[in-house]
Amino acid sequence: MIIDPGDGDALALLERLAERASVRPMLHGPGTALVLGGARSGKSTWAEQQLEGCEDVEYVATSIVDPDDAEWVERVALHRARRPAGWRTTETVDLPAVLGADDAAPVLVDCLAVWLDRVLFESGAWDDAEGWRGLVEERVSALVAALSTTRRDVILVSNEVGQGIVPATASGRLYRDELGRLNTRVAAAVDEVWFCTAGVARRLR
Repeated sequence: MIIDPGDGDALALLERLAERASVRPMLHGPGTALVLGGARSGKSTWAEQQLEGCEDVEYVATSIVDPDDAEWVERVALHRARRPAGWRTTETVDLPAVLGADDAAPVLVDCLAVWLDRVLFESGAWDDAEGWRGLVEERVSALVAALSTTRRDVILVSNEVGQGIVPATASGRLYRDELGRLNTRVAAAVDEVWFCTAGVARRLR
């Protein structure tokens, strides 16, 4: 629709519509946020960009670097090279401790998908050990509770793995299902949820 600049009534109507519109900016605000995306979707880069200009950031790496896995070592090196030199790295799966710390620095957790893999391993899920589901539930519930009470600004990165083909193995299906449940519960606990595709992040909530 073309509006005549001299049409006062039309301009007034547009102003009223603009006042009523609910437009969300495409920038991460303070509080807690979850950013999802597929492999190489740009979600980690986007998360890091949201904290550009912050002199002190606690980057929480949830993975263990196996020196015999050259491909994984290269991935980790690329992530480290992107981060500002002043950021500090914490290698841990004890996310509730990080979120509950008396620390004003924002937190970037990368990523929940790897965190879950380690939790499943430690709980005996891959061997179908007795009681593993209860142990995983305790860890996930503790994370969700910590997100609900943290005073720190937090961005959590996670993979979306439920939109592809059904995994061919039982372990693959177990991991897909558990990660979907984790993402759902974390999404309900944070202030913002984003989805990244081809480097473009869009806010879902």
